[in-house]
Amino acid sequence: MDDATRDGTSDADLLALHVAGDPEAFSEIVRRHRDRLWAVALRTLGDREEAADAVQDALVSAYRAAHTFRGQSAVTTWLHRITVNACLDRARKAASRRTAPLAETERLEQLLEPHESAAAPAERGDLHRELLQALATLPPDQRAALVLVDMQGYPVAEAARVLGIPVGTVKSRCARGRARLLPMLTHLRADGMGSPPLDGGRNRSQGASVPPPAGQSDADPVKGGGGRA
Repeated sequence: MDDATRDGTSDADLLALHVAGDPEAFSEIVRRHRDRLWAVALRTLGDREEAADAVQDALVSAYRAAHTFRGQSAVTTWLHRITVNACLDRARKAASRRTAPLAETERLEQLLEPHESAAAPAERGDLHRELLQALATLPPDQRAALVLVDMQGYPVAEAARVLGIPVGTVKSRCARGRARLLPMLTHLRADGMGSPPLDGGRNRSQGASVPPPAGQSDADPVKGGGGRA
């Protein structure tokens, strides 16, 4: 199958081609979804190396488990679920072995999107840093829910499918996370009437998905390449 034909092939069909032995099909899936998976992993873990390893782990798992995909959800939902689980596994392991936390300024600078750290007003950069600093204090499960819903723009129902948990659990984790963040964010309120959204105003309606960050530095290639797992 040539590239032009492959571009019009659905994710589910590409996964089926991969299972059938097509050596290039999974690489196309990786090309399509890697940036979104990277954005979720980076915001959930707050560390580039850990995020790259988590995405690589997830892609290897997806590569090997492709035959188990039954089409009960979209391929992108399936990939995000595997990636979030890989992130949560790494976050829990890191918490159990951590002796000296990474400097907050270094970690938060890594999380800033290129167009914000370079071109946005200084006040917006400061706001984003404080929002991310507060987000990093949450338990991994609450952080993952808030990253998907409040930063990536997933509807709650879709976030529930990604996380493999009930809708009510997503709502509960988001509510608990926001309640923990509120005292840390009160001073950021512009008008005293309400706290800013976690994404600094980029998120839209619950039904709209926010595209992955622009620019190459926040969409680093995954080490090793998923197609050769």
